[in-house]
Amino acid sequence: MNDRREFLKKTGLGVAAAGALFSTEISGQESVSRPLTEKEKLSRIASCCWPPRQIFKTFPGRRTSPEVEALKKKYGEITMLDFPQWTKDTYPGVYHLDLWSDVFGDVTDLSQYQEIKIERDGRTFTNYRWDPSRPSSRKWVDKLAANIQKTGTICQHISNNAPQNLADPNDELRNEGIRVAKMWMDVASVLGAKTMRANTGVRGTRIMPEATAHETGYPKNDKLSLYLSKCIDSFRQLAEYGEKVGVKITIENHWGLCANPMNIRIIMDEVNHPYCECTPDFCNWENEYHLFSGLAAVMPYTHTHVHAKYWDRWKTPEKDWNDVHRAVRILNAYRFKGTIALEYEHGPVDGIEGSKQLMKAVLEAL
Repeated sequence: MNDRREFLKKTGLGVAAAGALFSTEISGQESVSRPLTEKEKLSRIASCCWPPRQIFKTFPGRRTSPEVEALKKKYGEITMLDFPQWTKDTYPGVYHLDLWSDVFGDVTDLSQYQEIKIERDGRTFTNYRWDPSRPSSRKWVDKLAANIQKTGTICQHISNNAPQNLADPNDELRNEGIRVAKMWMDVASVLGAKTMRANTGVRGTRIMPEATAHETGYPKNDKLSLYLSKCIDSFRQLAEYGEKVGVKITIENHWGLCANPMNIRIIMDEVNHPYCECTPDFCNWENEYHLFSGLAAVMPYTHTHVHAKYWDRWKTPEKDWNDVHRAVRILNAYRFKGTIALEYEHGPVDGIEGSKQLMKAVLEAL
């Protein structure tokens, strides 16, 4: 309740208004404020590279599935340099961009990339990751910035998978992750992005350990506490750097520590910096009850950008837990004024068609 009272105080709402504001999501009633115009609603939407990721040009010689080839035949092939105009053509009236790190760069120019090893769930993968420090990469960023300006679009957010191990107990690995994140924040600054997400995952796993019995008989989770302390230090350093370059570092509920909203709140409270905030996703939680309670739990720390999502992972024969309208009503209840990216994950239609359906649902609920 203290957090809620503090939120009301910060937003200038009195105690009498609390019931009306926080019953909005429960009752489904519309806000008492003036309805947004269609243009204003569209100004709140951001396109996202995730739904069309399969039509992005791949490295020469890399095999693609028949399904991917069919999507490219249907929608065409694009690169990140095409994405600003593609956004305007695909979502008329939308001009904000949410750019995904994994499709940065010119795949025909390997001088922009470094070969990396990725550990996940006990397996090791080899991949190429775009390197912002390469001279050829810096020239490519200038081209992207020019295309963004030419098309009248705005880079709002970068969803970044490149910085690794930001909660890892191995400080050498963690410091390398911080270094990479700072390089990307420099790129974000050049592109004019307001925020950049970095993952909180721990090397080799996306699932956090459970508590075990303490000698007192009560549960204790020392390993989780260690991960939290390392993550807090990493994000504090990145927030301080972000203040220098004008880019907020954000945490999305994107596996690892941040699949649990309580861990996100702990990190936010401990970092306690205006350049560190949340970028919640409607669906990336540990269980179906988090879809709404978890979203509401992190909204006091969410000011700039969120990810709207539909994911059939949460659809059962008994119930479809995906309720975009309800999630947007939570944003409205907390008077969120930032952008909402269209991140259709998986469902009965392809990602591009799904993102259009998702946009319709978000616009209806705004």
